[in-house]
Amino acid sequence: MDLDALTDEQLKNILANNLGDWRWRINNLYKITNSKGEIITFKMNWAQEFLFSMMWFRCIILKARQLGMTTFVMIFMLDQCLFNANTKCGVVAHGLEEASDLFNNKIRFAYEQLPEWLRALIPTKRATGKKLEFENGSSIRVGTSMRSGTYQYLHISEFGKICRKYPERAKEIVTGSFPAAQDGVIFIESTAEGQGGYFFEYCEEARKKQLAMQKLTRKDFKFFFFPWFREPRYRLSDEDTAMVTIVDRLEQYFYQLEEEFGIELDDNQRAWYAKEEEILGADMKREHPSTALEAFEQAIEGAYFAAQFTRIYSQNRIGDFPYHPGVPVDTWWDLGMNDDMVIWFTQTVGGRIHVIDYYENNGEVIQHYIKHCQGKIYVYGRHYGPHDLEVRELFGDEAISRAQKAAKMGFKFVTVPRIADKMDAIEAARDALELCSFNKATCSDGIAKLERYRKQWDQKTGRWKDQPYHDDASNTADGFMTMATGHPMFARHKPRARAVSNQRSGRYA
Repeated sequence: MDLDALTDEQLKNILANNLGDWRWRINNLYKITNSKGEIITFKMNWAQEFLFSMMWFRCIILKARQLGMTTFVMIFMLDQCLFNANTKCGVVAHGLEEASDLFNNKIRFAYEQLPEWLRALIPTKRATGKKLEFENGSSIRVGTSMRSGTYQYLHISEFGKICRKYPERAKEIVTGSFPAAQDGVIFIESTAEGQGGYFFEYCEEARKKQLAMQKLTRKDFKFFFFPWFREPRYRLSDEDTAMVTIVDRLEQYFYQLEEEFGIELDDNQRAWYAKEEEILGADMKREHPSTALEAFEQAIEGAYFAAQFTRIYSQNRIGDFPYHPGVPVDTWWDLGMNDDMVIWFTQTVGGRIHVIDYYENNGEVIQHYIKHCQGKIYVYGRHYGPHDLEVRELFGDEAISRAQKAAKMGFKFVTVPRIADKMDAIEAARDALELCSFNKATCSDGIAKLERYRKQWDQKTGRWKDQPYHDDASNTADGFMTMATGHPMFARHKPRARAVSNQRSGRYA
């Protein structure tokens, strides 16, 4: 039924006869913005309909991407607030920006798109940037935790990501937010983020109970898994399918799905999967899993520093680690290809390394980076660079190395000799990470790229190669490896760094 085509009087008559129908309201009343930016009436898709029909007191949802589970829960919770007095709903996102986006683009938007006369029947009492409170005593709010208050409905968005990157926040949600909704309904939804943390543990426990057909208590999570192949959009047209060649590796994978799990895919689905995998590579099973088990086969083995960052996050070594006046700051450089340059800033404090700053840029001459360093309040120790500092370039009328060019500006480098085997440098970086703490405010870009530094993915064989993938994370990692192989604490990895100049370049030689 197209409600938009009705007159106000016709609409009122239809609503008067259907407002008591929970399912009808959700499928007809609310507006959303689709992927094309069009405002449309929300209607439950197959996954949303299944969750709605099979809902439990605690629902844990493992899913493929873009199935609209968060949108559904936002609409569902808004509906509960509007048509039930004194209903409290809370939404937890993994960041303030994400929470704001959910509130403004889904909750507030859907309410403001309701007919004016209907909003007049259920007006807001108070509206802020993160909470809608209605005259009937109901409210819905968003945040990164819901410890205070009591909630009839609680939604945790992308809990896998929270568990992976913010373990303390995940613990706060479990110990604080869950008890706030202990007598209500809890939705947890996420794509998989590796085999660790609450999300993985809760999924595994719920999945095993489901397989054993155990009767659930109100405190048990009910497991929902929504694979990619059940989504009607995830298929190519006949015309596009005819142009896709399925490699033997994927043919074998599809055969295994059918033989072991009874998952039969048609040609259009197989072609879609093959093309999507070309884009996502090793992340395909995480983003578009065919089975619940493979969802957690995240391509973590391809990320060189995945295990180290898991420990860094769990030990809270990304946070407030600012500059300590009186302790020399060392800099570690990578002079990369295509004019990309990276600098890490560290202080050695009590046998630990505090990574206090990070800088990257491209298209600039070396003088720019030197001035950037000189413009900070830091008292410097040494400045370390890789072997290609010795590359000679024109400086005026003479050909001199970058190190010599820097020396003319009063900036003395120490060259860290190259390690022949790249894997030795990567191993040194892994060891160094165990002693590092990062200042989140100034190093977030560098941290993200270190986490992304990974092996090359062989699309043909579906395996990781033995060499790094070269992208914008490479220079960041190479700069960190300069520190890992040149720092006196890690001298065992290679010979002591060779000084470019006998002159001192800071507080110690």
